Amino acid sequence: MAPPEKRIRKPRENQEKYERPSQNNVKEYKKSRDKKLKANLKRMDRQYAQTVSDAAATDYLLPESSGYMETEEEMEKTFRVKQHEIVKDVDISTANKALDLKLNEFGPYYINYSRTGTHLLMSGRKGHVASMDWRKGELRAELNLNETCHAATYLQNEQFFAVAQKRYTFIYDHEGVELHRLKRHVDVRHLEYLPYHFLLATAGETGWLKYQDVSTGALVTETRTKLGPTTAMTQNPWNAVMHLGHSNGTVTLWSPSMPDPLARILSARGPINSIAIDRSGYYMATTGKDKSLKIWDIRNFQELHSIENLPTPGTNVSISDTGVLAVARGPHLTLWKDALKRGKAAKPCFGSMGGNPNRNTPYMTHLFAGNKINNMTFVPFEDLLGVGHEGGMTNLIIPGAGEANYDALEINPYETAKQRQEQEVRSLLDKLPANTITLDPNTLGAVDKTASNTRLSAKDLANVTIGTEKIKKENMDIPSVKVDVKGKNSGLRSFLRKKTQNVVDERKVRVQKQLEKEKALRLRKTKIHNNELSEDHKDLVDEALGRFS
Repeated sequence: MAPPEKRIRKPRENQEKYERPSQNNVKEYKKSRDKKLKANLKRMDRQYAQTVSDAAATDYLLPESSGYMETEEEMEKTFRVKQHEIVKDVDISTANKALDLKLNEFGPYYINYSRTGTHLLMSGRKGHVASMDWRKGELRAELNLNETCHAATYLQNEQFFAVAQKRYTFIYDHEGVELHRLKRHVDVRHLEYLPYHFLLATAGETGWLKYQDVSTGALVTETRTKLGPTTAMTQNPWNAVMHLGHSNGTVTLWSPSMPDPLARILSARGPINSIAIDRSGYYMATTGKDKSLKIWDIRNFQELHSIENLPTPGTNVSISDTGVLAVARGPHLTLWKDALKRGKAAKPCFGSMGGNPNRNTPYMTHLFAGNKINNMTFVPFEDLLGVGHEGGMTNLIIPGAGEANYDALEINPYETAKQRQEQEVRSLLDKLPANTITLDPNTLGAVDKTASNTRLSAKDLANVTIGTEKIKKENMDIPSVKVDVKGKNSGLRSFLRKKTQNVVDERKVRVQKQLEKEKALRLRKTKIHNNELSEDHKDLVDEALGRFS
């Protein structure tokens, strides 16, 4: 009887793009003499091959595909097509999404979209703040704060949003009711929300980068950049590292667990105006006041493309989910396709350059005549670019800019109120600690091979825990309260001036409480010396409330 033929799995036609690069074609497990190790490696290799095949198969299940605007003849150029021509030729539902709100009194406007792309948050420089469901045209909240507003952002969903006002940062609910005033966040100019860590990051004129946990209300870290006021800020969506632009032309990368920047990149000869990072977290685009536009590969910190002679300095830059690069220069807006690819043919340029087909000419352009662009952001899952300017806000139709497919279990643009509540609970359960933010998040699941040598027994672990609790209870790990020492020379203040001052941990909170106690005792001593209080005076209210502290 002939042996049964082995089943040979045929590779799929698009399987190569999901396979990891390998320099050695010879399987490593074939060299091993250990039968158990060889079997485990062989099983893992089969699982990897099956995973790659399944990932390639999902391409056939995606219902939509992104399509760009194309010309019929070689002499035609897409950047000559105007917005009113696009609106006239697209379907009615897409044409209705091209909002153009004229708000000339309280501008310029800063705009922000929710993660699902269903809600729009507008913040006017003169105090007008509005949150709305822009697809339905429903206004949810409108505020006239009568003070300067610099930035605004949604938090975990459209139910809450933060506004950077003249002095402090405030948090409001979906009806415009003030919930919190963040006194520690002073003179903020830039806001970023980290959705997987529930952190609100702020930076501005003070030169400090601060992280506020919006789920517990605690200030996680505060770091002094030592580079003056922050001129630009954005987050890397892949690893949640904050990218800050400074007036000396450098871009610094920050993590809340480190007092110093993770990396420094010299990107311009003048102040950085704007920073943008693509969805994969691989590429970064920066514009500076020296008329430069640079694109970086931040995986190895190499410069991909550099333009040193823009007609005017770029004020804003943004990257869509499909890699469309948008650059604003005052009233001018220019977009390029394939600008994140390597090679001279992908370098962005202006005009047709004599009809050279090997030049990356603009994909689309737009002019806000007599106006100036304040900020811009691509609408999630839509072929739209939201632009906030001095006269209000405008949605521009950019064919091919939006991601055509979405994962409803991650972000659902059509979620109901019940699904939104359930998603918020799941996000809180899956919340990541702030100290997991690193340049390479793949190292978080690595195994420490020396962990077994340093493992403690149950008895030793109990003794360590009891000792730690005793130290915390009696404040043995921090300086003691000294009333006779002047304020600036106090041991408690010296303790707060250490290198770890950016980390707001439990010990620092205890130090601040002891410092307040020291101030109160020093004030009491001064009053006794001035015969305002007797030495045996007791405040019954403080004694009654002291048991709860």
